[in-house]
Amino acid sequence: MNNGLEETKTLIKGLVDKHGQTNNRIVVAPPFTTLQVAVEEAKGSHIEIAAQNMHFEENGAYTGEISASMLKSIGVKTVILGHSERRAYFNETDEMLSKKVSTAIKHGMDVFFCVGEALRERKVNKHFDVVQFQLEKGVLHLDKALWNHIVIAYEPVWAIGTGETATPEQAQEMHEFIRRIIAKKYDQSLANDISTLYGGSVNPSNAKEIFSKPDVDGGLIGGASLKATDFLSIVDTV
Repeated sequence: MNNGLEETKTLIKGLVDKHGQTNNRIVVAPPFTTLQVAVEEAKGSHIEIAAQNMHFEENGAYTGEISASMLKSIGVKTVILGHSERRAYFNETDEMLSKKVSTAIKHGMDVFFCVGEALRERKVNKHFDVVQFQLEKGVLHLDKALWNHIVIAYEPVWAIGTGETATPEQAQEMHEFIRRIIAKKYDQSLANDISTLYGGSVNPSNAKEIFSKPDVDGGLIGGASLKATDFLSIVDTV
């Protein structure tokens, strides 16, 4: 819940000016109020615009919610689902997220699906169990052919907005584990092809070390994405 109209325009313009024709995948997820402006600013570039959330129903009496068709009507074809803040503050359950994923896929949208453990779960060595459960409930019900719409983002909850960051080794360990889970359910080829992102206080100073790990394909950037210069620096690192 950051950045109004002008800040969003400035961010997108900075990205388009420097990386508008990049081969890397750069996705920006502004608030609902600036999504359409962001789409217009990014037009003609390779910068993608995503929503931070969406409802699983097609329409109806769900005041304050946004549907997949509403997003698509303004040119948004990607959505972040399962973010830890949605799970923690808005009581989004694994069952609810499974419905959201299915609805998004039904509409041909790409999904950045977030998984991750809380500090208490890591302290009692339940972090692998938590992530596996979230994957099983959220996305492992999908047919293999639909996984070209899925990106997995691992965000250790204890490292979001706290300034704490998982060590590169911890990030690599979990990303490798996620690929093993996918390989077990489907096959190794799919597991190798899936993009897995690390989210948890990534900034220009630690990005290089984190992204150098073999199973970390990129980042789900939070606070450091609010300023074009910082975000551009992270993109450069990728």
